[in-house]
Amino acid sequence: MLPVTYQTAVQADWVDYNGHLRDAYYLLICSFATDGLMDRIGLDEAGRARSGHTLYTLECHLNFLAEVKLGVEVKVRTQLLGHDRKRLHIQHLIERDDDGQIVAESEQMLMNIDTASGRSAPFDEQVAQQVQLLAVAQLHVPRSVNVGRVIGLPAI
Repeated sequence: MLPVTYQTAVQADWVDYNGHLRDAYYLLICSFATDGLMDRIGLDEAGRARSGHTLYTLECHLNFLAEVKLGVEVKVRTQLLGHDRKRLHIQHLIERDDDGQIVAESEQMLMNIDTASGRSAPFDEQVAQQVQLLAVAQLHVPRSVNVGRVIGLPAI
């Protein structure tokens, strides 16, 4: 099973005129889940101070799969799809806590950044070890059908 990296209830100021979670707040929830992932791999506040590294989001794709309304509890599970010396390719899956239905997914590419230079850098050894452990733990977890989707209209 994928680790839970964030959990919250949908708040009143996150809901639009249709009574649904606003588009931007799905991404906010995923952003907090990225923070949770960072904590898990050793890039929490202490790890960032020790290594001088952080993660930046390079790209993200967001798929809206079901509506979410005020007060609904959601949690995010995060799958590590791939990694190299400097990058993480991940998928955040937002699911309703009550029935486990996945309501949105966000595929993202994250880059390790040396905060002193503002440039990409290889992961610190301790972080790299945690990333590898996470990769091994998720080795046989199937990927969502939404991974790698491209947006566009079908050819006529």
